Amino acid sequence: MGRPAAGSVTTATPERLLDAADAVFSQHGFRAARLEDIAAAAGIRRPSLLYHFPSKELLYNAVVRRTFQRLGAALTEAMLQPASFSERFDAIIATYTHFLEEHPELARILVWELLDGQGPGRVVLLEQVVPLLDLCERFARIEGRREIRPDLPVRAAILQIASDLVLRTSAREFKTALWGDNDHARELARALFFPGPSKSGEQ
Repeated sequence: MGRPAAGSVTTATPERLLDAADAVFSQHGFRAARLEDIAAAAGIRRPSLLYHFPSKELLYNAVVRRTFQRLGAALTEAMLQPASFSERFDAIIATYTHFLEEHPELARILVWELLDGQGPGRVVLLEQVVPLLDLCERFARIEGRREIRPDLPVRAAILQIASDLVLRTSAREFKTALWGDNDHARELARALFFPGPSKSGEQ
């Protein structure tokens, strides 16, 4: 394939392609998504897309990796705040919730991959999700060792909260009917992790 004509490729094109691919993959899944639709959404033609990403699988992997890298950076920033464990715990829940609200495509891609089990993002998810879980588990066990329930299965509790928010974000028009109007992620997380009343005393 020849290189696109001068002026047809800009430095912003890869990012535009990843943004467009986010939306198409989350709506249709990997198999049903079409490169033509992604290229059109990015405002370029299919040959220009293939110049940047020679296959749909490479594009999909880039989408998933970029999104998880952004999530990891956001969670790490929340963990490193100069605040108490309780405050940082709340900040992590709020950060994760906000991230999914800002990037609902991540939630839908996760659901697609978990249901499929054999999709091209399987290895990427294992490479990205497991380290994030490890990071959150270490934070809870080390930083919260004096505050969280001593008998808590920490990893299972993290997955409980994370998966609930993924499903809630993915539910689209069913979200209010199933979960109601309010977001109770913080309250549920505190009920799981902390013994007795809220440690911070906040309402």
